[in-house]
Amino acid sequence: MTSHELIPESPRPEEVEPATPPPAERLGRRPVREAAIVGGPALLAMYLGYRQRWVGDDGMIYARTVRQLLAGHGPVFNVGERAEASTGTLWQWLVTAATYLSGRDPSVVAVTLGILLTGAGYLAATAAARKAVRPLTAAPLLPLGMLVLLAVKADWDYASSGLENGLTTGWIGAAWWLLVGARPTAAPPATGRTGLRRRREWATAFVIGLGPLVRPDLALVSAVFLGALWWLLRPPVGRTLLMLGAAAGLPAAYEVFRAGYYGVLVPLPALTKEASDAVWTRGFAYLGNFTGPYHLWLPLTLLAGLAAFAFVPRRAAARPELLAPPVAGLLSWLYVCRVGGDFMHGRLLVPGLLLLMMPLCAVPLSRPVVAVAGALAVWAVCCALLWRPVASSGNPYLILDEQRDYVSYTHDPHPITEATHARRAKPLRPALRAADSAGKPVLLLQTPASNGRFVSLPLARRLRARTAGSYDLLGYNGIVTPLSDTSVDPLGLAYPLAAHQTRAAGRTAGRSGHEKPLDPAWIIADYTDPATTPPPGIDPARVRAARHALTCGPLAELQSSVRAPLTPSRFLRNLAGAWTRTGFRYPDDPVRAEQALCRG
Repeated sequence: MTSHELIPESPRPEEVEPATPPPAERLGRRPVREAAIVGGPALLAMYLGYRQRWVGDDGMIYARTVRQLLAGHGPVFNVGERAEASTGTLWQWLVTAATYLSGRDPSVVAVTLGILLTGAGYLAATAAARKAVRPLTAAPLLPLGMLVLLAVKADWDYASSGLENGLTTGWIGAAWWLLVGARPTAAPPATGRTGLRRRREWATAFVIGLGPLVRPDLALVSAVFLGALWWLLRPPVGRTLLMLGAAAGLPAAYEVFRAGYYGVLVPLPALTKEASDAVWTRGFAYLGNFTGPYHLWLPLTLLAGLAAFAFVPRRAAARPELLAPPVAGLLSWLYVCRVGGDFMHGRLLVPGLLLLMMPLCAVPLSRPVVAVAGALAVWAVCCALLWRPVASSGNPYLILDEQRDYVSYTHDPHPITEATHARRAKPLRPALRAADSAGKPVLLLQTPASNGRFVSLPLARRLRARTAGSYDLLGYNGIVTPLSDTSVDPLGLAYPLAAHQTRAAGRTAGRSGHEKPLDPAWIIADYTDPATTPPPGIDPARVRAARHALTCGPLAELQSSVRAPLTPSRFLRNLAGAWTRTGFRYPDDPVRAEQALCRG
């Protein structure tokens, strides 16, 4: 059997789509079946996401920023310090708007939106696949790609979680649906319709260009999809520039705001995790942690062979809308491996898997397809019912099944609300209560000599907060610390001082993104007055060195960029120095930092 029995000959690149569908489609012989192909996976994805609904500590980070926005304090984690703790910019603002309109707990809103957007993304992906493939064949279509996605537990987990994965799925599906719909037809536009077509092209480019605001790494997907859109339309230079303007306009405007408001060019977690560094060994371990438990090599190999058999290179070149998603998916996986992955099982790889599977969400029925579908069905049953990732990968790279971890930690099958998680914020919560009862502004700090307990130090007189609590679980810290007080993040996701320190050479073990623990001497120097006596276990000489370093050179300027009042001149200074400030790092050791910054 030849590949022509799977999909008839497609048009040449310079040819365009027929103006009318094939006869079998016009007769409407299969509307119910194809409606099930398009809508069924979306409904199942939402059901599985709802069954797994949960929120973890990282989801609570978004929740505090949302509450700060609604309180009128701006897009910050702490009042008085402009730090962008949210990686998903668009998600942060979307949850804020929905929370304002609904009046509900931000975490509940985030879970609801995540599940709905996941379903919408799956619906758009299957509809786009059908729209792209149907003109090439009259054969029944099977959603083989969705069969793979829906069998993977990580896909169920991150339909909710409070993170931006649901928005990522929704955006990818919508962007591809618009890309597929951009293919021109043979019929010339009716009188007055040319302007409408141009506006649709700009709208498509605008949506595709939102990738960096969904997650910074999705800029790769935006670039590939925009390239495919240009290849489909082959517009002249003027229209090309207009489309690029539509795609880059909002991300560029927000980048100007980010540089002027926060003083850097990327969200703070990107600095903390050193997203520009290459950590291939860790990244491949992360990929193996995702593909291994589900035996993903089996469906990926089967579908890759089927795709190569069904879509020969010449046809793929004629269909850039079919080629763009797998190219973007492979680039996404490659980037995730380069930066070292994440500590959450599968979280950063699920979008790439969706992209790889999207063109295969509408595969024309044939004998080879039936054979592959049978093998995939057996695999999917085993994957959905039997195969699970380990709770913890152990050393040297700690990768966790976060959904299972938080269900166990909170003793709740669906840990969503802030109240559920606040009960587990020990020992910070009782320490905050005790500090509030004392009536004096204090810094709460865990030190190597405190055995996990919090010590209290007088808070600096210049600070307006009643308490400043330092705790490794930033999301939990954020939900138990009042909005007017300071939630200190010693790992740097919401604390510029910690984010800009150097990562020790070779320190890539443990949790990804947690390799920059800030020396307590820096926190004492930053949040207490010079006369404060450090607690046992903290060398006073290191505290003195840290205090001095905070007043010197680029480190002092960094502190001013996020803490000085945001006047027009401060905004412009932040904007002008954003590039240099983004690349600035100082030694994590206070003594070496003082020598480097203050003594030449």
